[in-house]
Amino acid sequence: MTSSAYERIALGSQIAALTLPPVDRTTLALFAGASGDHNPIHIDIDFARRAKQPDVFAHGMLSMAWLGRLLTNWMPQAQLKKLTVRFQGITHIGHVVTCGGTVAEKLEIDGLPSVKLQIQTTNQYGETLIAGEAWVAFPAT
Repeated sequence: MTSSAYERIALGSQIAALTLPPVDRTTLALFAGASGDHNPIHIDIDFARRAKQPDVFAHGMLSMAWLGRLLTNWMPQAQLKKLTVRFQGITHIGHVVTCGGTVAEKLEIDGLPSVKLQIQTTNQYGETLIAGEAWVAFPAT
């Protein structure tokens, strides 16, 4: 996107959503290996049940990574200036996660036209699992 695209973007505009396949054990195992986060609550059903959970569940950082993918599908990674989130729910096995973002503010960051986005992940039941904000600068023309 160019600065002319910045001028056309309106408050309340939504960026293209990212919907992932249902969360499964393979995804959790692969993320554990890639991230080095082998917390048994995410990969050991017996451990999860002893912790009063019905099953293992996704790493919070996996969902945050999906939000990162949402943003980098929209803008180059170098344009992402800040990303903050609050974990609000558990992403269970079988959840279909959708990541979305809405333009909340237009501003200038380091001399570049930028936007602040309200971002979130939700499951197929409409429950918000992660909510946060991202600041994205538009490339200089």
